[in-house]
Amino acid sequence: MSTTGRRRVILVVCCLSMFLVGLDISAVNVALPSIGADLDATPSQLQWVVDSYTLVVASLLILGGTTGDRLGRRRIFGVGLAIFGTGSVLCAVSPTPEVLIAARAVQAVGGSMLNPVALSIVTNVFTEPKARARAIGLWGSAFGASLAFGPVVGGALVSGLGWQAIFVLNVPVCVLALVLSRRYVPESRAPQPRRADVVGQLLILVLLGTVTFGIIEG
Repeated sequence: MSTTGRRRVILVVCCLSMFLVGLDISAVNVALPSIGADLDATPSQLQWVVDSYTLVVASLLILGGTTGDRLGRRRIFGVGLAIFGTGSVLCAVSPTPEVLIAARAVQAVGGSMLNPVALSIVTNVFTEPKARARAIGLWGSAFGASLAFGPVVGGALVSGLGWQAIFVLNVPVCVLALVLSRRYVPESRAPQPRRADVVGQLLILVLLGTVTFGIIEG
């Protein structure tokens, strides 16, 4: 494959990861009534189905990016895809609201690795300023597209196959992205990676978690 073709594949893989992370925010919102009826979930539990995902993604974004800079971006990107896919399977087979909430948190751990690492991969592969700007624009637009199409996709899947299909859909996409990333994405690291801030990371989790808990449970 030519250099141009390889770069296009890499961009598609990174955009797919961004699309998945956003899709599992907007599409799940549409499925909440079906989830509530099927799992006998309370309104508070349904809020946690959404917020456990967004909370963990927001809390671990910086950690995911710095880990990729230190240990290798392609490696962490692959780990993120594997965790996201595993979390999606757990979501699809969840028998209770509590299990679904926990599975959503697992899914979000993978999602927190995908977003920042995918951006680092894009900036590393597209070195020319004009090409890099175009690639970052396409990468960012994938998230906007996922939020726009999420309710449509989620509604169609819930109506036709059930709410579990929203999560099952992630699995083949994760497998495809993982295979393509292993074949085409070059490994890279930051020349001077930042040291992990464990204390700061814990403080972010505690702060966001307690505020979210107070709002939902209050």
